[in-house]
Amino acid sequence: MVINPTDTSQLATHSTFEGGGEMGKLMRAYAWEKHPLGHPDQWPQSLKTNIRLMLHSEFPMFIWWSKDFYNFYNDAYIATLGIKHPAALGASAREVWATVWKDIGDKAESILAGGQPFFAEGLLLYLDRNGFPEETYWTFSYSPAFDDAGLVGGVFCACSEVTSSVLAQRRLNTLKDIADAMFQADTLEQACQTGCYLLTQNASDVPFSQIYLLNKASTEIECYGEAGPWGLPSVLELYKNEEEKATWSKPMEEVLQTKNLVVVDNLEGLTLEDGTVVSKAAILPLFRPGQDQVVGFFVAGISPKLLYGSDYQNFHELLASQIATSVVSVKAHQEAIRQQAELIHVFQQAPVAIAIVSGPEFIIDIANPGICEIWGKRQQDVLGKPVLDALPEIRDQGIKELLDGVVQTGIPYVNEELALQFLRNGTMETVYVSFVYHPFRNIHGEIAGVIAMAIDISEQVKSRHHVEAVNQELLAINADLDNFVYSASHDLKAPISNIEGLMETLVEYLPAHILNLPEVQQVLQMIEASVSRFKRAVADLTEVAKVQREASEDVTAQDLLKVVEDVRLDFETKIKAAGAQIKTNFAPNATVKFSAKNVRSIVYNLLSNSLKYRSPERTLELSISTQSTPEYVILKVEDNGLGMKKNDHAKIFYMFKRLHDHVEGTGIGLYIVKRIVENAGGKIEVESEEGKGTTFQVYFRK
Repeated sequence: MVINPTDTSQLATHSTFEGGGEMGKLMRAYAWEKHPLGHPDQWPQSLKTNIRLMLHSEFPMFIWWSKDFYNFYNDAYIATLGIKHPAALGASAREVWATVWKDIGDKAESILAGGQPFFAEGLLLYLDRNGFPEETYWTFSYSPAFDDAGLVGGVFCACSEVTSSVLAQRRLNTLKDIADAMFQADTLEQACQTGCYLLTQNASDVPFSQIYLLNKASTEIECYGEAGPWGLPSVLELYKNEEEKATWSKPMEEVLQTKNLVVVDNLEGLTLEDGTVVSKAAILPLFRPGQDQVVGFFVAGISPKLLYGSDYQNFHELLASQIATSVVSVKAHQEAIRQQAELIHVFQQAPVAIAIVSGPEFIIDIANPGICEIWGKRQQDVLGKPVLDALPEIRDQGIKELLDGVVQTGIPYVNEELALQFLRNGTMETVYVSFVYHPFRNIHGEIAGVIAMAIDISEQVKSRHHVEAVNQELLAINADLDNFVYSASHDLKAPISNIEGLMETLVEYLPAHILNLPEVQQVLQMIEASVSRFKRAVADLTEVAKVQREASEDVTAQDLLKVVEDVRLDFETKIKAAGAQIKTNFAPNATVKFSAKNVRSIVYNLLSNSLKYRSPERTLELSISTQSTPEYVILKVEDNGLGMKKNDHAKIFYMFKRLHDHVEGTGIGLYIVKRIVENAGGKIEVESEEGKGTTFQVYFRK
């Protein structure tokens, strides 16, 4: 007999059903007189009491009463029934849950026959509640419901659907496995195929999968990974392939244009190993992380045993995001390897000796032929080894200490002539090198190693030594140094220009999308910065050489007051920006016989230092004055800047020596000033106190 539970021809307004929300209303309106159980007045009091308790509970509950298991349930249980509600009210559970009665019916039948209660946790049941056998998970208990005589009259169940939590945990495990495995892949094919293979371990959520990647023109996609039953081609031409356009090309074009997920629901012939037919698939865009650029597609089969709701869709989107991240990461890794190979190729061709060492033991990562020739070693004998293992003969020659200093301070080390002993061809040989040690920083800005660029100047040094031996009476020690600096600086210009040319060529041949990668830009900027610093050092070396050669040129009477005012105009903007206060006090006839260019260079360097090394704690006060003695005209420049320690006074006149690294410079200015003044028969003195200021006095010989 079929009874319409909403038939209100006869109302059973029994107090048992008072309240109880929607189900209470339905039970009050139900034509119970037409039901086999009859009017509620005829029911056992225990049944009515249990129904009333059930209706007022917020926890999903139902009662199956009598041997026919007539169904009563509350509002919290409605969602479990899906489209079976409200027809399930009063119907036999055998009919309502016919598709799963073989899984749960025997437990209920056993309880009705006097058996023990039953409890299940996370039990898988395929419920036909939405028009198809749906994968669901339940935690519930079956217990006897007694009649007024104390006999078992039915089954009471308190249940909770845990489908969402079970699926969430399963999907979380899949995401973790995908992330871990694809991250370790070396190639795109390996990453994508590994990802699809792992998805077969969760065929309940992803019955089949395929990963397509776009070509550069976004006109063609190629399959890099697939798993499960499949009929798609390995390559698809977008906007062209009319034969396949209806099923696959068209939705993929839609995904590419809208950048949104598209569901294809007209699949045919895709059958899983268990015989399940899959008719739907989701096509999701693979985005470059942090951007809306589509780099490919993730095609995921949709299980016919699950509703494709927001949770299911979010899982597919998370998979697509993880796959995209892994794909881009592998691409970046491959590109980095390619760029590294190209850079190594450039270094191999560089006309100067280059080596890169990293880590606390200074492992030799790169050593081009030039450096290997200086060392007297083969590349295969030094690469990948700590520098002291590859070159044990330099252990006591201070090289390790120099490298440690560069890493610890971050300050480049330059040496225009260093004699080193190398074991070459079985014999210890003295090799003279001009070199730069520059700190190498990783992407986090941390110093990871040292870049060394060197030139073997042994022949120049030997030649100079020969000249010194022949012309000791004609050449002073300072002149010898100038000759070396002049020669070394010019020798360095050509190879540096060659490196610049090679880098420009490399940039011209790099594709735009590669050139614009942050990793590529960073490497190029690092190389450009290193070359620029080297060029500045070379330029300063050249300037040092000119000091001696031009010392006697352009000597005329120079008014120090006019020179100071002229230089002051050059710094007018910086003076105003610093709020500096400058006072001058010049003695009468403050005139010196000197090279105009050189005297201007002296004043320029002294004023520049005062401005650069001013104290941030107070306004810069700068005093410039002159006085005259029988032998000298003395220029005095006094400031209240940072000052320096007493044991550093002499160091500031050394070449490439800098006491502060917060401003630009190579540390050669004061060295040049000292050489200019001393070459003209004068001298320079400094008095300074850390935290109070510095005073320079330049003695121009009359």
